[in-house]
Order: sequence, then structure tokens, then C-alpha cells
Amino acid sequence: MNFIAFDFETANAKRSSACSLALSVVRDGQIVDELYSLIDPQTYFSSFNTKIHGITAKDVANAPTFVELWPHISDFFTPDQLVVAHNAPFDCSVLNRTLAAYDLATPSFMVLDTVKTSKKFYQDLPNHKLNTVCDSLGIDLKHHHNALFDSHACAEILLHQAKEFGTTKLKPFVRQYNK
Repeated sequence: MNFIAFDFETANAKRSSACSLALSVVRDGQIVDELYSLIDPQTYFSSFNTKIHGITAKDVANAPTFVELWPHISDFFTPDQLVVAHNAPFDCSVLNRTLAAYDLATPSFMVLDTVKTSKKFYQDLPNHKLNTVCDSLGIDLKHHHNALFDSHACAEILLHQAKEFGTTKLKPFVRQYNK
């Protein structure tokens, strides 16, 4: 199984305020590479968001802007690439709105949401938040709301589901994304 798991954190409630991004690259069912970057969102940080992820304006003072980071990661978002996120509508909207803020085109790619697969496969859980699913599956989520640990955990969830239920049962959850 080959895919990219990704996760964003935002500086405030605006989806165009990406302040960190992580990608976990899975090839042949193994996490083979990971990328993490802080991002200068060129906007304010809300105390609510900082309380969740711990990232401040001072932390991103020397970080690249998204427009500077995009050329290094855009090849991961192609029409034939499966991109996975836990709560993919949020992460895809952050990508879409951040790209729009810089007047960059939104790419087309295949997307799968592990919240949706978890709701299907683990109906007895009290909720399907990342930390709940990880606890249930014995996946070590070292620091929730750190984009790197969240993308890694998302990749582990999908790998677990593929092993437990088979990739055929995951295919109905794959959608083409292009907004």
C-alpha cells in the first residue's frame, strides 16, 4: 500500500492560517520518510489554537511561508497519489484555502479520510477522534496536535485497517479531490 498521510495545524480559526505541516510517506506498507515544517502563516495566532498545538508566532518567526514550502511538497499532491488525513475535510480545506491565499492552483489528488473508515470499522468506539482511535488500536500517539505525530498516527491507522480488513474494503472511501 502506497500513500501520503498529512496533517496541518492552524494559527487561528481561518483555514488559510497553516502554521505547521507534516507528511508521512508510505511505500509498500511501510512509513519510509517523513517531513515536518513550521510555517509562517503571515497572520495572527489565536490563544485558543496555541493552547491546542503549542505553536506561537515566535516559533515560526524564521519558518518558511507556505508559498516558499509549496514547491518542495507539491509533487506529493498529484492526480494518481492517495493522500490520507484524519478528518480529511479539515486538512484538505486548509490546503485549499492556503493555496488560494497565495493565488496558487489547488491540485487534484485521491483522498481518504481515516475518520470515515474508523467510523465504519470501529462503530463501538465512543468517538472517532485521532487519540481515541489510536488508543483503541494500540498506536502510540506521542504528542497529539503535533502535525508530525498526527500524520504518523494517521498512516498507522490506515496501515492497521488495510491489514485487518483488506485494501478492497478501503477502496469505497477513496475520493478524487479538486476544489
